[in-house]
Amino acid sequence: MNYPSAHAADLPTTGDQLFLTDGGIETTLIFHDGIELPYFAAFILLDDDHGREKLTEYFERHIAVARAHDLGFVLETPTWRASADWGHLLGRTGAEMEKVNTEAIYLMRTLRNKHQHAVNPLLISGCVGPRGDGYDPGDVMTVIEAKEYHVPQIRAFANAGADMVTGITMTNTPEALGIVGAAKEAGVPVVVSFTVETDGALVTGQPLSEAIREVDDATGGYATYFMVNCAHPDHFEDVLQKGGNWVRRIGGVRANASRMSHAELDESEVLDDGNPSELGEDYRRLMKLLPNLRVLGGCCGTDHRHVDAMAHACNHGHPVAAE
Repeated sequence: MNYPSAHAADLPTTGDQLFLTDGGIETTLIFHDGIELPYFAAFILLDDDHGREKLTEYFERHIAVARAHDLGFVLETPTWRASADWGHLLGRTGAEMEKVNTEAIYLMRTLRNKHQHAVNPLLISGCVGPRGDGYDPGDVMTVIEAKEYHVPQIRAFANAGADMVTGITMTNTPEALGIVGAAKEAGVPVVVSFTVETDGALVTGQPLSEAIREVDDATGGYATYFMVNCAHPDHFEDVLQKGGNWVRRIGGVRANASRMSHAELDESEVLDDGNPSELGEDYRRLMKLLPNLRVLGGCCGTDHRHVDAMAHACNHGHPVAAE
């Protein structure tokens, strides 16, 4: 069954509406809630009532922040690992993964039905993760291969009523292009979020500006907007300061709490949750560099405290740079 999605005007684009989203769901569940997540696969919590309760508690902590600041909210499904290869590692069939992705949207719809009168807009995004490691592109797929790989998950999101889909922690442009192509085929809006190294470039070495332009040029600008995630603002602020029209295509940031590199994070056995207030001030500076920044959230090491700090720092409207 197909369900109606949000009106295009509700999507985070160039209006004045600010949206929050959640923090680093996997690191929060593992290090704060003591939940074991093999392969960082939060979707396994959809398997039973206890797991769904833990997910609900997690999201409601963040929704409460949006309510307190009178901001919109993007519900990002816990499906970063819910694609075929990762499902196979956990003994899941293709049909079982389709059910997982459908149920993830249903959980988000339940949360929206509960909170939509207090938080508006409240949007549902189907989270699409990379086929490989989020820190290492590995064997880069062709655009066609990437589209074929991601179609089942994106189609499940669209059929279940997602307002949009978001490719998070993208390490290379062919995979990003495949996700955009799959979303276009499914008729659902799409967001692409690239991750960068400490030099502000993709892990392939491609500059962030070139990656955004390449995806836009190849798809006729189909992506609703772009994001940056899984990097500290210190890692990419310098490249944003160089400016250019491409920075106007960045509509969201989900930064790490830690200044550590991807390699250092991989080796760390403890959580570096940084300083929430300091990260909030980092986002205030990003607002001045990104005139269309509308979605504020976190990635590794962040939780609702960091998102609250972002809201405190940024919920004051855009500066003159947005004109």
